[in-house]
Amino acid sequence: MSQRLRPTSSLRDRSGYLGVTPPASGRSSPLDAQPGGQRFADDLEGQNDEALDGLNAKVKLLKDLTVGIGNEVRESTIQLSQMNDAFSETGDILSGTFRRMNNMAARQGCRWLWYIVFLVVVFWFFIVVWWFRR
Repeated sequence: MSQRLRPTSSLRDRSGYLGVTPPASGRSSPLDAQPGGQRFADDLEGQNDEALDGLNAKVKLLKDLTVGIGNEVRESTIQLSQMNDAFSETGDILSGTFRRMNNMAARQGCRWLWYIVFLVVVFWFFIVVWWFRR
């Protein structure tokens, strides 16, 4: 016949999980009748306490890690917002400069194009001379 294990009322007494129920007198168990039985139960209790301490430390570490990630996300969001504002301002400045350059080009006609071609040819000439001189 299968018997269901029920946890006892005390959180510290986990003997119900071992398949034995403690007597009403306290912490002693049927394992006391066997030589070394209480020592075995105490060893298991100590191992359980160590495992709980390890789990508590891991949970604390995970909590600290999660809080750190949250802080990093908030700081990154603020920094990205500031970068977005800076790029927007830069885009406005560049569009204004491009508009002024187009206005200047429209007033000058094709002369500015010949100046640029002349500068490119001169620059190319200096690079060729420098390359063969090495």
